[in-house]
Amino acid sequence: MIAFKRTALARELVAALRGEALLGDAHNGLFLAAPRRTGKSTFLQGDLGPALEAAGVLVVYVDLWADTRRDPGALIAEAIGRALQPQLGIVARAAKQAGLEKVKVGGLEVDTSKIGKVDGLTLTEALRLLHETSKKPVALIIDEAQHALTSDAGEAAMTALKSARDQLNAPGIVNLMLVMSGSDRDKLLRLVNSAAAPFYGSQIQRMLPLGADFIAHVSGLVEAQRPELVPVDKPALQQAFEAFGFRPQFFMNALGQVLSPLAQLAGRFEPALLDAARDQQAQDEAQMESEFLGLKPTEQAVLWRLLEQGHRYRPYDAEALRFYCEKAGHPVSTPQVQKALEALRQRMPPLVWKSARGEYALEDAAMHRWFDARLQANTWPPLPPVGHVPLADD
Repeated sequence: MIAFKRTALARELVAALRGEALLGDAHNGLFLAAPRRTGKSTFLQGDLGPALEAAGVLVVYVDLWADTRRDPGALIAEAIGRALQPQLGIVARAAKQAGLEKVKVGGLEVDTSKIGKVDGLTLTEALRLLHETSKKPVALIIDEAQHALTSDAGEAAMTALKSARDQLNAPGIVNLMLVMSGSDRDKLLRLVNSAAAPFYGSQIQRMLPLGADFIAHVSGLVEAQRPELVPVDKPALQQAFEAFGFRPQFFMNALGQVLSPLAQLAGRFEPALLDAARDQQAQDEAQMESEFLGLKPTEQAVLWRLLEQGHRYRPYDAEALRFYCEKAGHPVSTPQVQKALEALRQRMPPLVWKSARGEYALEDAAMHRWFDARLQANTWPPLPPVGHVPLADD
């Protein structure tokens, strides 16, 4: 995979996080949404993190999808603990090596193995200590932050981070910068869109996908390595990139295949790349159609309602129950809806996501785009192929 730097964007976001931008609220928390595999995590780790460090900020990064079996609250606490340990100094490290469970540092009794737990250092105390011992502002970057909402501990960690932000920052002073990213805007909204949300009032920013500058960079590489292909048809590459859903990994893999000597292409490579993009798009859509047709009628109706309602979805209200009845072709009770939602969550891969508060959303936001495209094309709902025997509800 090639390295493509988004330096200008990273610089702009650093200024916003430090409160130097004329408008905006990023110094109170930056919330970025971008579809999966479009380069969001690469940007956070390869561009934004280094730009913050160059500006004298101590960066702590944690990916809540790194281990989905672990509680997200624990992952956040451990990331802060790992960043704190080098700052504790020789005394604290020596005490740990001597077998002492706790040590006084900066007036606080520190047990880094228990950061964030009731009987250990709180997240606010840990972040304050990290700031004071490093003598730097701290930036906490949480990738796939919406996953924190799937557990009570994760929700508590988010509330604690809001408290830490309020305590460490002051007008004109930003000692704690919070960056939350998510691959699903609907899920990320649950951190900001209600009075009970930990960051109520903050705004979700859509992270723009890679664009013409990325295509120009790739075209330049192709022309440098394969002079016989000069000039590269940049509009065709842009069209293929869009058909790949702006996903650089898929795009570059396909580009490598069509440019390979083993491909034995006769003529230009751009048409073959476009064909590969259309094939990938068709495969993605066929997979989602197959998933939908493989569901029982009540499960289809529940998923249909989720696709249609998005973050407004309420699973058990009267209107939803009428909808399920109409689409499934038989009366549907609340227990049947609960059973269908649980079945959708237990599929591999899961189709439905659930928060600790009992809120539901699609696991993969790409299904919304597939649903919208089929609505516009008047091809919804998917029709089973001839000879297909649909599953029956129990």
